[in-house]
Amino acid sequence: MKTIIEPFRIKSVEPLRQTTPEQREVFLQQAGYNLFLIDAAHILIDLLTDSGTSAMSTEQWAAMMRGDESYAGSESFVRFKRAVQELTGFTHVIPTHQGRAAERILFTVLCRPGHIVPNNTHFDTTRANIEFTGARAVDLPLPEAADTQARLPFKGNMDVAALERLIAEQGPDRIPLVMVTVTDNSGGGQPVSMANLEAVRDVTSRHRIPFYLDACRFAENCWFIQQREPGYADWTPKQIAQKMFRLADGCTFSAKKDAFANIGGFLCTNDDRLAEQEKELLILTEGFPTYGGLAGRDLEAIAVGLEEVLDPDYLRYRIASTSYLGRHIADHGVPIVEPPGGHAIYIDAGRMLSHIPRHQFPAQALAVELYRHAGIRSVEIGSVMFGDHAKHELLRLAIPRRVYTQSHIDYVVEAILEINERKDLLRGLEIVWEPRFLRHFSARFRPLNSAG
Repeated sequence: MKTIIEPFRIKSVEPLRQTTPEQREVFLQQAGYNLFLIDAAHILIDLLTDSGTSAMSTEQWAAMMRGDESYAGSESFVRFKRAVQELTGFTHVIPTHQGRAAERILFTVLCRPGHIVPNNTHFDTTRANIEFTGARAVDLPLPEAADTQARLPFKGNMDVAALERLIAEQGPDRIPLVMVTVTDNSGGGQPVSMANLEAVRDVTSRHRIPFYLDACRFAENCWFIQQREPGYADWTPKQIAQKMFRLADGCTFSAKKDAFANIGGFLCTNDDRLAEQEKELLILTEGFPTYGGLAGRDLEAIAVGLEEVLDPDYLRYRIASTSYLGRHIADHGVPIVEPPGGHAIYIDAGRMLSHIPRHQFPAQALAVELYRHAGIRSVEIGSVMFGDHAKHELLRLAIPRRVYTQSHIDYVVEAILEINERKDLLRGLEIVWEPRFLRHFSARFRPLNSAG
């Protein structure tokens, strides 16, 4: 059978509000053409992010009812910690209210001015939290990843040779940790192979540098390893995940992605001394180490979600449905980051709208037009988000887990193809206000009347 079906049935529904193009133009003007600033009530299909937007299962909702809200040492934390340790094998599990809180604590403890933190590709909050400490974030993707059209099975791999060169040039003392993001979000949701993780582990071990995973989408990465990497076809996603985590010294994790939770995250380490420093900072800014800014019910939802996300039927559906969107627009001439990733499809807006120069933000222009035309919200991954660090001008269509049906995806395909037919009419934008950090969240824009 070729038809993709959702491996779940719907018990509760939420209405979607239809708006007119004229109404959407008003909403765009009021929001300064920044889709982050448009009320969710005015969005028809929301592909801004897959973070915290998943539909939780009946088992997760049931588990939330037994949430123990004790301030210290709750039973919910015991169950949460057991689930994380059974999956990852890490000694210390520190809950946080979301992934960027784990990043902030980790980098605040480890990083200093003059330090360098390599990654396959840092995402926005990761880079911002590193740079806030005075350290420098360095991306080391594969050279082949520069070509969005190149089809590699593990296009998210770190360039290990470049890592070796960086350590030789800068010295291991200037590198407090090496991080690999699985899957590589900024690089198009591309997976990282187990062989690449083992190679990075070998380098960091020789130089005695801690090795960390940004593991937000670990389960999707494990599915790609099972399907594409020789030697893992008979492994379960959980077995692959356990091996992957055991290669690392610690991880940051946003439970808002591959744990289906609406909020939450955690920071893990095997270093006793480091864990004490991290818990001290946690208490100062997040909460006691057995709740870390979360309610007991949130810890329960995460514990269940970490088990559900590794179900092969779910992962098969998840990757197939994402690929369905990618292939249907790519086969009709819309350039995407090839091959389709796990959690999102990335349109190469720089290639699609080649008449709009980078300084006029082609991906942001495409995001605005997609909302204006069809009420679909997406997000720019390019010069707005990363400034001079941007390697591509991408529009990300992030698909929330277990939320939209196949007909919703067909609607998205239709809208994108209609815009593609008149793409030469689209014009760029200029920024009229921006904050110091993470400008894409709150910057305001003005549309331009001509390209170039």
